[in-house]
Amino acid sequence: MSSPNRAELLQMFRTTATEIVEKEFASIEENTKITELGIDSLGMLEIIGSLERQLKIQIPDESLAGLTTVRDLIEAVEKRFKVQS
Repeated sequence: MSSPNRAELLQMFRTTATEIVEKEFASIEENTKITELGIDSLGMLEIIGSLERQLKIQIPDESLAGLTTVRDLIEAVEKRFKVQS
């Protein structure tokens, strides 16, 4: 799979978060704080696992430490594509 662009990754996050948390997240932007979305750490792990499966990547745990915004997560995903290519 080719590396998705930031807009595609943001849309994937919205869709995945909506499915897992069962709450509509239409207005998520890159600078949105994950805690403001009401997503707990377990929900976040489910979202990350789903994104990993969809994108066929593995995000190392150390890359997940300190994620506070949606941008942080998108950047962690982008780094995985750079490592794999």
